[in-house]
Amino acid sequence: MAYTQEQIQEIVAKQRKFFRSGVTLDVNWRLKQLKKLKAAVIAHEEELEKALYEDLGRSKVEAYLCDIGPVIVEINETLRGLKKWARPEKHYSGLMCFPSTCTTVYKLPYGVSLIISPFNFPILLTLGVLTASIAGGNTAVIKASSKSAASTKALQKLIAETFPEDYVTVIDGGHDVADMCLAQRFDKIFYTGSPAVGKHVLAEAAKNLTSVALELGGEEGNWCIVRKDADIRDAARKIAFFKICNAGQICININQVAVAEEIADAFIEALKSEFVRQIGEKPEENGEYPKLINDAAYDKCQKLAEKYKDRIIFGGTGNRETRKFAPTIIFPVDKDEDIVRHELFCPLLPIVPFKDEEVDSLMETIADREHPLAMYVFTKDMKWAKKVMSTHQYGGGCINEVCIHIMVKGVPFNGVGHSGMGAYHGEWGFREFTHPSTVLKGRTYFNLPLREHPYTGKCEKMKMFLLKLFER
Repeated sequence: MAYTQEQIQEIVAKQRKFFRSGVTLDVNWRLKQLKKLKAAVIAHEEELEKALYEDLGRSKVEAYLCDIGPVIVEINETLRGLKKWARPEKHYSGLMCFPSTCTTVYKLPYGVSLIISPFNFPILLTLGVLTASIAGGNTAVIKASSKSAASTKALQKLIAETFPEDYVTVIDGGHDVADMCLAQRFDKIFYTGSPAVGKHVLAEAAKNLTSVALELGGEEGNWCIVRKDADIRDAARKIAFFKICNAGQICININQVAVAEEIADAFIEALKSEFVRQIGEKPEENGEYPKLINDAAYDKCQKLAEKYKDRIIFGGTGNRETRKFAPTIIFPVDKDEDIVRHELFCPLLPIVPFKDEEVDSLMETIADREHPLAMYVFTKDMKWAKKVMSTHQYGGGCINEVCIHIMVKGVPFNGVGHSGMGAYHGEWGFREFTHPSTVLKGRTYFNLPLREHPYTGKCEKMKMFLLKLFER
């Protein structure tokens, strides 16, 4: 469907009217909507799997592992915790506010939210964010990706059958439609995608001072550090799995691996072996191996591989007709080369050798660049690893593991700087889609004249004494 500015304006107006009816303020009502969403996901599971295969070549297991299953987990966590999260907080007001001793913090919805979701995990990064929006008591306009057309169509059908348009609706279309949406005054915007578009979203939101959450891939990519004391086979196995997953089209995926020179050869051989074991010698002919989202993405990957063809030591082959490009190891690559200065979002994997004794210098270089969405380290030196992970700026990460930090319940998923702002998952998503409002309940008796004029004369000393006493 081709949308006009007037149609989108009308959709937003209807949602604002629905929100102002007060229906969404009832937590029990929100829980019913979440249950309806969960039932719809389960009922449409097969359709969603087919759409993910059509768009990204995902197998049934990978579709469920990466998109459908995590949505159900997210909804379940929210169903269990929402009443507790939404409960108003009671606070003692303190002596400075006497005799008004009781203050309440209400967790209120923003209102009409705009969710702009990406192509790479079109179900999870749409319905997972919608779960947080519903939990917070908002309505939602979803601008789904035009690149993952089959998934967007499936989402439109699922949402239309589950919710009225004046509560939740899915809009399709390209950047022009997204700009039509951004031209409206929303109360909350959640965007997932590239830093470049994230800047544009933030600039448009600023015109209405709209609260924004951004989940961005990171302008200079996510680093994985493999030190000389790492378990080589374990590291290779996990890194290979992650680079194969969704053909590298993951915002938290490893962009480049920095490997200690002392173990570089052994690591690379183990990595090659793992790629072959997990996806075969000709991945582009493997029905389970995902594909790149469109011809432009394939051509970009192939062009970059061609540029570094003299250093490709594994892979480098593909099939443009099926848009499948093999996991490709490029070695050696210097830490300052162009290929490791931007997000790749494809199966290419540059290997950057470094002297293990100079690892802190490498970490300083990484810290000087734009903050990544994820960071991974493989080492037995837990003291060093914990120091790195507790002092660097990045979204989230793992020690001796990859990606599964985002599957942990009760913790936030977020970025920082060029990799995003805000956070969600579970209670953190509820917080992202609500704003805390502090309300003090006043008393009509025993009110002291402490705050009132006069401030000079015979009452000055007494007022100063009481003020300093109460501030302790």
